[in-house]
Amino acid sequence: MIATRLIVLFVLACSISAAKASETQPVALRIATFNIEDVRDEDLNGADNERLQAIAAVIQRLRPNIILLNEIAVSDDEGPSNAEKFVYNYLATSQGEGLQPIRFDTYTPATNTGLHSGFDLDNSGTVDATLPEMTADGQTDSQRAYGNDCFGFGTFPGQYGMALLVHPKLQIRADQIRTFQQFLWKDLPGHTAPMNEDGTPWYSDEEWDAMRLASKNFADVPIQLPNGTVLHALISHPTPPAFDGPERRNVLRNHDEIALIRAYIDGEPALYDDAGKTGGLKLDANFVILGDLNCDPADGSGVDMTMFSQLFSSDLIADDTHPASSIRVEKLDRTDTARFGLRVDYVLPSSGITVTETGVWRDPGDADQFPSDHFPVWAEVIVP
Repeated sequence: MIATRLIVLFVLACSISAAKASETQPVALRIATFNIEDVRDEDLNGADNERLQAIAAVIQRLRPNIILLNEIAVSDDEGPSNAEKFVYNYLATSQGEGLQPIRFDTYTPATNTGLHSGFDLDNSGTVDATLPEMTADGQTDSQRAYGNDCFGFGTFPGQYGMALLVHPKLQIRADQIRTFQQFLWKDLPGHTAPMNEDGTPWYSDEEWDAMRLASKNFADVPIQLPNGTVLHALISHPTPPAFDGPERRNVLRNHDEIALIRAYIDGEPALYDDAGKTGGLKLDANFVILGDLNCDPADGSGVDMTMFSQLFSSDLIADDTHPASSIRVEKLDRTDTARFGLRVDYVLPSSGITVTETGVWRDPGDADQFPSDHFPVWAEVIVP
């Protein structure tokens, strides 16, 4: 294992530093996903936020070439994005002895979280699209009422967004990015609509005709590697299968958001992106599925067997390597990726990519002191 790891890291270092990489050589990469827990605009005003310093230190130790950050707010300012601020203020500065700065190009898709629908989506009997006053700690009743009627739960527009960070020597093909923010839930083949206990639809006809599937967004971000290969980063953050009632609208939405990923890699012709282009991914494409999918293969409150039926069963996805941590934490399995004891974060490469090593990153010591409620998941891969 040690020899293999040294070879992989050597190839990795060479592949992204060589000015003229051979088009016939494979490229080794370290790819990661990390839910950094509700980072907001105000957290990024400066470089002295201790939690963000700790998160940046983790990333500087992990040193991925590609990493998806979940739960970093999408700012509506015209200036630098929050992801760019995080890279500049934290990652580009050493966060501890022996830690080297690391730089990334960034891509931040729009998000449905905190985007008010204009409907009473939680059937509370009231619709209030007035943006509630923000509070420093916890959520107020008015914030929850606002968020429950948004296309994706958020107490303000942009909350719980995501950003893809890519090494500058790997090129984001911005002109080829596809997003599915506005794709309607009803248009997913095989979808399951939430129903009341009496068998009537949870959503009215007008609501169902407007209801978006992605609670944040689903995006295909093509990344060109030094050997000319294009790797498609398929990024998302489905809603937690919780916080609802007998209608199970969040449980079903989580399942169908993951089903959207499967439909996309299967090339489903019924899909359409935000630019109006139809169809899914080409079947011979290299891809990696990244994100907090909010779904444990065996535990939790999601639809049973979702990960197996929608993703693990696909011949287009490499066999599950069950990433695990070498550091044991009380009350957590080695494969748990969150402090609440579930495996919900994934790096799933396509079957044509060789996976050489995977893991769940945990620091020694008290897990409750970790700077997020999730741990990074990473994979070292060789892309042909």
